[in-house]
Amino acid sequence: MFVDTPKEVRDPDVSAIAALDEPTRRRLYDHVARQTSPVSRDEAAAALGLARKTAAFHLDRLADESLLDVVYERRSGRSGPGAGRPAKLYHRSAKQVTVHLPDRRYELAGRLLAQAVEESDATGKPVRDVLHRKAVELGTQLGEQSKTNIVDLLERYGFEPRHEDDVIVLANCPFHALAQEHTQTVCGMNLHLLRGVLSGLGEAGLEACLAPSPGRCCVLLQPAA
Repeated sequence: MFVDTPKEVRDPDVSAIAALDEPTRRRLYDHVARQTSPVSRDEAAAALGLARKTAAFHLDRLADESLLDVVYERRSGRSGPGAGRPAKLYHRSAKQVTVHLPDRRYELAGRLLAQAVEESDATGKPVRDVLHRKAVELGTQLGEQSKTNIVDLLERYGFEPRHEDDVIVLANCPFHALAQEHTQTVCGMNLHLLRGVLSGLGEAGLEACLAPSPGRCCVLLQPAA
C-alpha cells in the first residue's frame, strides 16, 4: 500500500521542480508533454530551434529526474540487419510532483479515507471504526518497514518532531488543511496512525495521545503509563 523509503539527502520532488526552473528545460518538457507520441532529440531540437547537443543534454536531465521516460524505437519501420540503431525517444512520465511547505501528506490521508469508505460501504461497518483500523495497520506497516528510530521516521513523514523533556512534540501536522475542517475525523485517524507506528517500531516506552494545541499536531508522544 505504502512503502517506507530510506531518507535521502535531497527531496526528489524538490529536485524535479528545480530541474524545471531552467527555461530551456521547461520548454522542452512542455513540448514533449504536448505530443501524442514519443519525441526524438532531433525532433525536439528542430521544434524549439535548439542545437541537438543542447536538446539532448536537457532531455536527459529531465529523464534523470523521472519527469520524462525513455523508449527506443526504429523510426524506419524496418528490422534486422541494415535497419539502423533504435532512436532514443522521450515522452512524459506518469510521475506526479508535489511540494508543500511545511510538509503535507494529503495523498496518504486521502487513500486511508477512501479505503475506509469503500470497506464500510461493502461491509456495513461504521466508517470511523474502519478508518481507525486502517490507520493502525498503515502505521504498523511503516514502523515495521523502517530501519530507523521514531524521531527520524516522523521527520521523514513531515511531523517535525522535537523533544520537550520526556515528551515528543510534533510541530507540524501533515494533514493540516483537512484537520482544520474535519478535526475529529482527521485527528482520530492521525492518533491511530501514530499508535500503529509505535507498535511497528516496538516503541513500548511511548504512547500516542490527543493533546490539541494551536500551531502543532494534535498528537503528543509521551512516556507510556
